[in-house]
Amino acid sequence: MAIPPRGRGEKECRVTTETIQLLTPEGERVDHPEYPVDDVDLKGMFRDMTLVRRIDTEAVALQRQGELALWAPLVGQEAAPIGSARALSPVDMAFPANREHGVAWCRGLDPIRLFELFRGINHGAWDPEEHKFHLYTVVIGDQTLHATGYAMGIQRDGAENEAVITYFGDGATSQGIVSEAFSWASVFQAPLVFFCQNNQFAISAPPERQSRVPIYQRASGFGFPGIRVDGNDVLACYAVTRQALQAAREGEGPTLIEAFTYRMGAHTTTDDPTRYRLSSELETWRLRDPIERVRAYLARSGEAGTAFFEEVAAEADELAVKLRAAVLALPDPAPLSVFDHVYSGGSAILDAERAQYAAYLAGFEEQGAQR
Repeated sequence: MAIPPRGRGEKECRVTTETIQLLTPEGERVDHPEYPVDDVDLKGMFRDMTLVRRIDTEAVALQRQGELALWAPLVGQEAAPIGSARALSPVDMAFPANREHGVAWCRGLDPIRLFELFRGINHGAWDPEEHKFHLYTVVIGDQTLHATGYAMGIQRDGAENEAVITYFGDGATSQGIVSEAFSWASVFQAPLVFFCQNNQFAISAPPERQSRVPIYQRASGFGFPGIRVDGNDVLACYAVTRQALQAAREGEGPTLIEAFTYRMGAHTTTDDPTRYRLSSELETWRLRDPIERVRAYLARSGEAGTAFFEEVAAEADELAVKLRAAVLALPDPAPLSVFDHVYSGGSAILDAERAQYAAYLAGFEEQGAQR
């Protein structure tokens, strides 16, 4: 297929200077002329965010009890993944980092698949094509270039009405590979949305120690639009992402969305956030809780009442009980399974290593039999 023209008009490449918000922290709707939203299911989004937060808190508890090796907490960031994922079409492909539990939920992935990964049962046992949700990427920023290549691929295949989204954090923007992804996606006008969840800390480094300009403004240097959205506003995240995906599908190239949010929990369960941030800052962001602002809107507007909220809370608790039982029932993997699925066609070196390790394990069995 013909590659789209490389140039984009200055108006198209402009970088907005406002933070897009459609739902205030107090739960009041705000209209925006460029992002009209009339067909959104806010009750469904509230349910998604509540269930995902309950999955997250249960995962942290399981890790503290030694049932998971690690977990990347999501608490406080639910609006960004849920809002953006709700904007995806069934054929759009998502490339996550390792905190996109909400996107996984919206793409129909059973949460136990994520728990298997963090328990060390496997390396991510789901089919990316089935869910249109790629495997988690722990190597910081790598998924952005994977997504760029995939987007360029579907572009050359002549795929219609398909777009790609890739998720990463503010810290990943300091990686050179992310700049490479920006450059390739821009030059070839790949049908791609870069979705940065700026949760204020790259592990322990705040944004001002990573960049002299806001993250979304970097897009202009690569020749495509950059937008900042209130990352705790699920409605705004949905509206902005929907528009960016549509632009990608229509051949307008990539967009960088910076979802300005806050990580209320630790970077991972090995982290101690009290060493680098103040408790007063955390309390300030608690007032901007993404779930509570939707609850306030639904209650004030009369779209939902006590019965609905109690029903969702009960569903969340039931889900947590089922997931805990499923995790505890997971069988330990066979030691030799570490050699499976490394190469599709096998490898002489890997086969030799497998045989050597099998002999090593057999030695323990022989020693046990002698006793």
